[in-house]
Amino acid sequence: MKLLLTSAGVKNPSIRQALVDLLGKPVEEADALCIPTAGYGHPMGSPAGAWRFITGRSTTPMCELGWRSMGVLELTALPSIGAERWLP
Repeated sequence: MKLLLTSAGVKNPSIRQALVDLLGKPVEEADALCIPTAGYGHPMGSPAGAWRFITGRSTTPMCELGWRSMGVLELTALPSIGAERWLP
């Protein structure tokens, strides 16, 4: 497994090239899994932010890069995330 961790998605050509180099193939030939749960650790994080990220309406491009397929693993109801963060 290879991971490219960024704090703001793929926002410039050098980060996109690092992603392609890591994949060893174009993004269009690769599959990705989006796990937006990490955003809930930030005070401004919310399920609405995850929705924007997944649907490509975020300022942090990742899901809309043209992947062959995109999966989503949503862990909102983890016991470590207080219900006040996700219940509303």
